[in-house]
Amino acid sequence: MRRFFRYYRLRLKRLQGDPKIIARGIGVGLFVGITPTIPVHTVLLLALCYPLRASKIAAFLAAWIISNPLTIFLQYYLCWRIGSLFFPGLLSWGKIQNVLETLSQGQGYEGFRQSIIPIGGLGFDAGAVMLTGGVVLATPFAFIGYYYSLKFFIKRRNKLSKK
Repeated sequence: MRRFFRYYRLRLKRLQGDPKIIARGIGVGLFVGITPTIPVHTVLLLALCYPLRASKIAAFLAAWIISNPLTIFLQYYLCWRIGSLFFPGLLSWGKIQNVLETLSQGQGYEGFRQSIIPIGGLGFDAGAVMLTGGVVLATPFAFIGYYYSLKFFIKRRNKLSKK
């Protein structure tokens, strides 16, 4: 675990380029990494990096660091809790438990097919709750990540230019 974070910290430190572009990439990566959009992270990262002129590499690194198997359950839980404040009652814990039970019982192709039905039954309600919660949760992290990474990369550039 320690090695994982050390590796990605070194990868981030070694990024070269304009500090503003790198910091924008980190902000975009944190934003997308926290939102509950795992199947389309890559598409979202690229779609946001191009118009914002952000570093794609920094965005991918930040998204990979923040969205990993250790943090994903907490992120999804917080997205659900925050989204439920905006849309109370649309996605109850009982609905989530039913889907989880169905998913844990399914075996093989037939089990997979049966598990799609309850997930699809959540539909728009689940999407509205989770995406709203994800955007509200991710926004401060993106701005804070941008601010601190901008300070870090400006300081690093000045330090390297003095050598």
